[in-house]
Amino acid sequence: MDADAEVEVSRPPAPDGIVMGRDGMAALVDVLIRRGYTVIGPTVRDGAIVLAELSSADELPYGWGVELEAGRYRLRERPDGAAFANAAGPQSWKSFLHPARVREWSADRAEGALVFSADRAEPPRYAFLGVRPCDLRAIAVQDRVLTGGAHHDPRYERRRSGALLIVVECTEPGATCFCVSMGTGPAAGPGYDLVMTEVADEDGHRFWVRSGSREGAEILAELPARPADPETRETAHANVDTAAERMGRTMPEADLRELMAGTLDAPRWDDVAGRCLTCGNCTMVCPTCFCTTTEDVTDLTGDHAERWRLWDSCFDLDFSRLHGGPVRSSARSRYRQWMTHKLGTWYDQFGSSGCVGCGRCIVWCPVGIDITEEAAALHDWTRSGKPASAPESP
Repeated sequence: MDADAEVEVSRPPAPDGIVMGRDGMAALVDVLIRRGYTVIGPTVRDGAIVLAELSSADELPYGWGVELEAGRYRLRERPDGAAFANAAGPQSWKSFLHPARVREWSADRAEGALVFSADRAEPPRYAFLGVRPCDLRAIAVQDRVLTGGAHHDPRYERRRSGALLIVVECTEPGATCFCVSMGTGPAAGPGYDLVMTEVADEDGHRFWVRSGSREGAEILAELPARPADPETRETAHANVDTAAERMGRTMPEADLRELMAGTLDAPRWDDVAGRCLTCGNCTMVCPTCFCTTTEDVTDLTGDHAERWRLWDSCFDLDFSRLHGGPVRSSARSRYRQWMTHKLGTWYDQFGSSGCVGCGRCIVWCPVGIDITEEAAALHDWTRSGKPASAPESP
C-alpha cells in the first residue's frame, strides 16, 4: 500500500480515525497555521530535539532518534525516517504554558507620580504537535495546580484555554523512561484534541490519527488521508504494547506515598546528598514543577521599574529562607523535600503524584542521579533496615 497516496477521507471522519502519510502531516501543519495557531513541535537544534515554532512539517525530526542514560543525551540517526520515535527532550510544554520568565507589571515616574501598567499581552493561540502521553498527563497535573484551586493563575489559564493538544503515542521509549510505573503511558489518556500513532514498516511510513474533540474532528476532516485499515491499527496497537514492555526504568512496586512518609530518616538521604549538586536542573526540566519567585528591577535613574515572575527551585538555598535563615540549609533536606513532595505529599495537595515518568530529571542531572534508583534504595531499606549502596556517578 502507498502510505503517501492522497485519498479524501469521508466527512466526518470514521470513528476508527484516518491513516495519512507525510503529505498529511504537511497538510496538518498548514491547516493549523491557516486556523490561526502558532504551531509548536519537535525539531533538531543544537544537538538535541527541542520544542520550537514550526513553519512547516519539514522541520520535524524525521530520521532522528535519541540515546538516553543517566546524565547523558545523544542524537542518533534512524534508517526508517520516523519523526516521533524519540523520547522526551530537554523541554516540556510547561515552557509555553507556564514560561520561565514573565513580566507582571512595569512602573514609570511621570511628573512626580508613579504610573503602573499591568502586562496583559494576549498569549499566542498554541497548537502543540507531538505531545507525549506522559506530558499530556503533566499538563493535566499543572491544570489542577494552576487553575483547579482557589489561587488560580490567570496567565496560565489564558494560555491553556486556547491550546490545541496533538498527542503522539510512544512506540520507542528511552532508557530513562518509566511512564508505565506511573500509569501515564505509552498509550494516550484522555484530554487530547487529536492523537496519532506513527508506523514505519515495509508497508510504508504512515500515521494513524483519531480525534478527541470537536475541533480535532474538524481538522481531521481537512487532511488528505484514507479511512484507517485494520492492518495499520493492529500494528500501531502492537507497537505501543511493545513499548510498554520495553521501559528503561521502573519504580518499585510499593505505595510511593507511604514509602516517602516512612523513610524521612533513612540514611539514603545522606548518600544522595553526597552526590547532589543542588543545581536545580531536575526541577527546571520537570514538566510538573511549578514554583516561582518574583524579582523587581529598575533602571539607573529610578524612573522605571519592572516586576518579573521567574521559575524557582526547592534546591535553591533561598527558596525556604525566612527571617533568620533558610529552613532547608543542607543538600540532604532539599533533595528530600523535592522527592518526597513529588512522589508523596503532592497527593495531599493535588490528589495525584507529581511525577509522570518522563525521565527528564535522570537524563539532565549532571551527576546522573536516578529518582527510580533512589526510590528503590529507600524501598530496600524499609525491608532490610540497611541502606543500599550508592551507584557510581557517570
